[in-house]
Amino acid sequence: MNITKVWSSVNGIAIRLVIVIVCLVSVFPLFWMLLVSLKTGTQTLDPSLWIFKPTLENYRETFLYRNLTSYLSNSFIVVVTTTIISIVIGGLAAYGFARFEFKKRENMAFWVLSLRMLPPIATVIPFFVMAQMLQILDTHLVLIICYMLFNIPFTIWMMRGFFEEIPLAIEEAALVDGCTRLQVFIRILLPLALPGLIATAIFCIINSWNEFAFALFLTSSAANTLPTTVTLFLSITGVVWGEMSAVGVITILPVLVFAMIVQKYMIRGLTFGGVK
Repeated sequence: MNITKVWSSVNGIAIRLVIVIVCLVSVFPLFWMLLVSLKTGTQTLDPSLWIFKPTLENYRETFLYRNLTSYLSNSFIVVVTTTIISIVIGGLAAYGFARFEFKKRENMAFWVLSLRMLPPIATVIPFFVMAQMLQILDTHLVLIICYMLFNIPFTIWMMRGFFEEIPLAIEEAALVDGCTRLQVFIRILLPLALPGLIATAIFCIINSWNEFAFALFLTSSAANTLPTTVTLFLSITGVVWGEMSAVGVITILPVLVFAMIVQKYMIRGLTFGGVK
């Protein structure tokens, strides 16, 4: 018995140690980026310098001379619009997959999911050619369309599971009381599936905010988003590490704060139906 207790304690300590190491390895790049962003230009060239007087010079330079406010507004416009449209279209499609029986439903559902499996870089050239023909390159519209094509399949599969967890009897009772399908969807199913809806919206926001390939190749100046600003600091004379790190911190900060605020809703949404 004593050996069992000792072995159990050792296992518990080992698991905690592994978790701490993984957390440190995951957080260290973010810590290093923050550290570099607070250094001066010459200090960034010395990676062994850990103790120094922090400065906000890099942040000031990015906002004054790199037009960072424009990139921020572009990201917000594209992300908010994409998320709203994806939730509306994907939610309706998910309801159809969850509640209606039709020929080859599962095959079609898998085909929808397969669209999410495509790496963005594999579809950039076709999107570029079509956007050029439609004359919508370097606009918010082309990014919104591209992001929707990847967010809608994700939304369908997420929301389908949430709708299937809601008992069909509730929906049938509402139909008997005189509600139409649309009224049942808006008044009954959406409020019940709200935790799942919020969790899906959170993932859509994070995916859209962090997207790089489409924003880099389909925009040039007017509709650039925050992730593409990394290319501003690459030149033949070298890399401006301080300003690049400052922009990286600014890019991560909104998503990080947003995730911390909605963390409980995300967890509740992901466990929706599992603890019912």
